[in-house]
Amino acid sequence: MSLYKEWLDFAGEERNQEEYDKFWTEYFKKEQTVYEKILSNHTEVIEGKLASLSEEFDMTPSVFTGYMDGINSSLVEEVDLESLTEDSDIKLAVDFEKLYYNMLDAKADWLYNIPAWDEILTVDARKVVKKEHNKTKTVVKSKKIGRNDPCPCGSGKKYKKCCMNKEY
Repeated sequence: MSLYKEWLDFAGEERNQEEYDKFWTEYFKKEQTVYEKILSNHTEVIEGKLASLSEEFDMTPSVFTGYMDGINSSLVEEVDLESLTEDSDIKLAVDFEKLYYNMLDAKADWLYNIPAWDEILTVDARKVVKKEHNKTKTVVKSKKIGRNDPCPCGSGKKYKKCCMNKEY
């Protein structure tokens, strides 16, 4: 079984509410530790074998693979999660703007409020990323077509005599 499949099975395991909360609280603490190290050493690329990195961050290889699932879309080069083994070479070359955006998207305030962000993205840069993120969450309604307006299909007829009848 692949480490990624092992992680998915482990994370999706049936738990009562107390066990569920305990599992994710512990995972998020470990995840925050990894992000704090990445952010505080943002000029360096963390790399090594998956097994040694998971040991360094006090995670099992499958849990570290779960971490990789979370950061994968923020990496300069995404990793094929299905092919990860303990001997896989991992390179955490992070696109920090994308990472900040993804943390906002995940509503992970414990991550996007890490003080080390101040050294990486200015307050203004973070505002720009947040503004871009908020734009994706804004619903823009299209202008409503009035029944007596010209039909948008270009027939020249009034909407009520043309496509309005076809919608029903």
